[in-house]
Amino acid sequence: MEITIRKTSKDEFFETENLTRETFWNLYQSGCTEHFMLHNFRKSNAWVEELDIVALIDDKIIGHIISTKSRVIDADNTAHEVLHVGPFSVDAILQNKGIGSKLFEYSIAKAKMLGFNGMILFGNPGYYPRFGFKNAKEFNITTKEGMNFDPFMALELQDNGLSNVRGKFFLDDSAEINEQKLTEYEKQFPPKEKGEPKIKINV
Repeated sequence: MEITIRKTSKDEFFETENLTRETFWNLYQSGCTEHFMLHNFRKSNAWVEELDIVALIDDKIIGHIISTKSRVIDADNTAHEVLHVGPFSVDAILQNKGIGSKLFEYSIAKAKMLGFNGMILFGNPGYYPRFGFKNAKEFNITTKEGMNFDPFMALELQDNGLSNVRGKFFLDDSAEINEQKLTEYEKQFPPKEKGEPKIKINV
C-alpha cells in the first residue's frame, strides 16, 4: 500500500471538505462544523498553503490535515504566532493502519522546515503524545477562557520554540461558525441525519 503525501490542490478542496464532514459527523457534536471551519480557513489570512496536506492511495484522497496561523496573547497583550492543527481526517475504512501517523509526521516536518515555533491542538490525549505533544499548561499556555485540560496540547517545533510564548490561545477569527452560513454551505453535500455525539469531551 503505497501512500503519497503532498500539498492539497485547489481542485481537491471540496473533496477534502467532504472527507472532513464524513470523519467528524456526529463524532464530538450532533452533526459537525469542522468541514465548514476548513472551508473558512482556506479563505483567510490564517491559511498556509504548504500546510494544507493530503494523503493518497492510487490517486484517491484517503487523508487530510491542515495547520493554520493562530496566536498566543500574553499578559502584556503581545501576540505570538503559533500554528493550530486541524481538522485532521482519515477515511474511516483505512483508519488504524498508520496512515494518520505518516500524514501527521509529514505535517510536523513541513511546519518545522517553514520555521514555525510551535503547534497547538484540541484532540485525543491518548493519541497525540506519541508525536511529542504535551498538555499546554506545561508551556504556560491556556485556552482563551484561561482553562487547561488534557485534550488541549502543544508541541515545540524548534528548540525552545515555546519558551518565550505564554498566555491565552486564540484561533483565527475565521474559525467562528455562523449558523446561517453553515446551513447554506451544507446544501452542497448529501443529506445526513444528525444524532447523538459518539465521543464526549470532558474539560
